[in-house]
Amino acid sequence: MSSDQRTPTPLRTFRLPPTVDGNDADITLGRALVAAWQSDGIFQISATATQQAATERALAASRAFCGRPLEEKAAHVSDLTYSGYVASGEEETAGERDGSEIFTVCPDIPADDPRVIERWPCHGPAPWPSPAYARAMKDYLAAVGEIGHRLLRLTALGLGLRDTDRFTRLTEDGWHHMRVLRFPPAAATSERGIGAHTDYGLLVIAAQDDVGGLYVRPPVPGEERGRNWLPGESMAGRYEHAEPWTYVAPVPAVFTVFPGDIMQFMTGGALLSTPHKVRLADRERYTLAYFHEPAFNAVARPLTDAGTDEFIHYGTHFTNMFMRCYPNRVTTARIEAEGRLKILDRLREGAPA
Repeated sequence: MSSDQRTPTPLRTFRLPPTVDGNDADITLGRALVAAWQSDGIFQISATATQQAATERALAASRAFCGRPLEEKAAHVSDLTYSGYVASGEEETAGERDGSEIFTVCPDIPADDPRVIERWPCHGPAPWPSPAYARAMKDYLAAVGEIGHRLLRLTALGLGLRDTDRFTRLTEDGWHHMRVLRFPPAAATSERGIGAHTDYGLLVIAAQDDVGGLYVRPPVPGEERGRNWLPGESMAGRYEHAEPWTYVAPVPAVFTVFPGDIMQFMTGGALLSTPHKVRLADRERYTLAYFHEPAFNAVARPLTDAGTDEFIHYGTHFTNMFMRCYPNRVTTARIEAEGRLKILDRLREGAPA
């Protein structure tokens, strides 16, 4: 049986210290995390009781929301922010529709915030279904956000950086966001789960229920990995049917963690963005995919700047990725109609060096 047919592959699981101070134990753990990414593309972090309780509340709130009528769910869409409901089949990977039903949670920016008034793209209030749902999601974001902060400090230590805050300075006031995903049973749709792709950000922290369906592609020696941040180099659909793929079996009370495109860019490929895909199961499945990100106006540069002027302005990158994913969404139409991309030109010119 191949790995693409649900052969279980045990993943390395780590327990994070309460704080990361840069001591010898932290350095050893950081090196182990980096080594796991470089060999497997993914590892697991044990959840504390508090973190697991927040996860269960977020999953329960999401099941309740997804059980509402389609007309009610579809009303929770904003033309200012990409937060909100995404119907099954609305999202595509490599030109093929995905079966996932999604509620995206982006930073909830009040309408009277100066950035909203100045028409920054993607900024605005989240179209929450209810105050209870907002509380559950924000509690979960806070729990995994703190995990992300420690993981980035450990990553810096594991890479041997003298500056252990090299990543966390980027993520101060980070544009952290999340996708709540519901996958229907395979028998209920002709569509697939999600096609092979990499994620566009810095760090991905995910929690899944007990159903399973996630596959990741480990680093393969000599295999070309696209620079997904550049036009024409999308990883969407690549290696979809080529071995190896690792089935990520559900494990209670853990988070799965893997690098995104910005981590690959910053490390010069020392840490590769992990391709992943989802196959539908015989039951519906829920997962929470959290993205620990730079600030909207932050600039990511390679850890070794010698010989390159390349950089990624995060707000531009995020906006471009979402416009590419959702060309027909009302948010995209408003960004284009009001010329909001010009704001990004101004932000890039004045962004921190």
